[in-house]
Amino acid sequence: MTAATTRVLVVDDQPPNVRLLEAILSPRGYDVLTSPSGEQALELIDAGDIDLVLLDILMPGMDGYEVCRRIRDQVNTAYLPVVMVTASGDEQKVKALEAGADDFLTKPVNQSELLARVASLARIKRYQDTIKRQAAELTAWNQQLESRVESQVSQLQRMGRLRRFLSPQLAELIVDSGDESFLASHRREIVVVFCDLRGFTAFAEASEPEEVMGVLAEYHHALGDLIFRFEGTLERFAGDGLMVFFNDPVRCEDGPLRALRMSVAMRTRVRGLAETWSRRGHDLALGIGVAQGYATLGTIGFDGRLDYAAIGSVTNLSARLCADAEPWQILATERVYAAAGDVVIGEDAGLRQVRGFSRNVHAYSIRGLDNSRIVS
Repeated sequence: MTAATTRVLVVDDQPPNVRLLEAILSPRGYDVLTSPSGEQALELIDAGDIDLVLLDILMPGMDGYEVCRRIRDQVNTAYLPVVMVTASGDEQKVKALEAGADDFLTKPVNQSELLARVASLARIKRYQDTIKRQAAELTAWNQQLESRVESQVSQLQRMGRLRRFLSPQLAELIVDSGDESFLASHRREIVVVFCDLRGFTAFAEASEPEEVMGVLAEYHHALGDLIFRFEGTLERFAGDGLMVFFNDPVRCEDGPLRALRMSVAMRTRVRGLAETWSRRGHDLALGIGVAQGYATLGTIGFDGRLDYAAIGSVTNLSARLCADAEPWQILATERVYAAAGDVVIGEDAGLRQVRGFSRNVHAYSIRGLDNSRIVS
């Protein structure tokens, strides 16, 4: 704050005193406002950006002591520099300080003393304004930080919820865009993959719970990685049962092929695990069923525990084909096999009487993939 930017309010009911102070301050670059009464002075202080007050004590109506006390009572002006202009006498000086004055001048006013005291208090006001501005900036920064933290926590919570059934890339995309409209109930054609372990029930009955949990952890970790790699949507893990679907929430033109490629990769990976399990005395194998059809999709559950689920006969069909599959066999419906194209190598598995379905289902057993035909 310089003299050119310092606004001084002179409060005095005697025009000659006002003219004197104005004549001293204005040539030095101070912006001088004047008021003949305490009441008007308070209005100017409330309305304007005042940096310092030169306040006479003896005025009709409200005297300088009362004006100073009211200035100090207001939060916005509690630290506004006030110089009381007094007659000679220690009693007035003491009362001025008790009223809250920062300094005082004795009449007749000495020009050099006036300029020195005004300059000193102007510097103090500048420091106060700096501290006030920095405090306001700090408050604003804290509010922004709190808002960002809340937003990030919310994003992490949403990310954690979405990553339960979506690939990390897709979950991140949805969180960044803020669009969760896909969670609303809707109908769409999907390709469903259902798999479980053959021999798991007997294994669970004969093994300690810790051993069962260890096998499931290895199994889930291996298949979960493949689900994310092929960008499938995981509906659920249910013990050794696992269900994944494609073409929702993000559409993909190659849903059948992607589902079968993932199934073959799952079989290969679980075969490797099965060798380890066999050395530990566990006889386990994998069976997979794949079907295509329409389903209703959306969130199910309650506040605090929601899942993204597919409801429809296509999910039941894939589960029934999985149950009907031999160890290490992948059974897919004719529709899935045909839609996957020449990349998939399979053989006719005949018509199957699937429990819960009135008509027979034509199934194909998937042997593998023709890697030479796969376009990366």
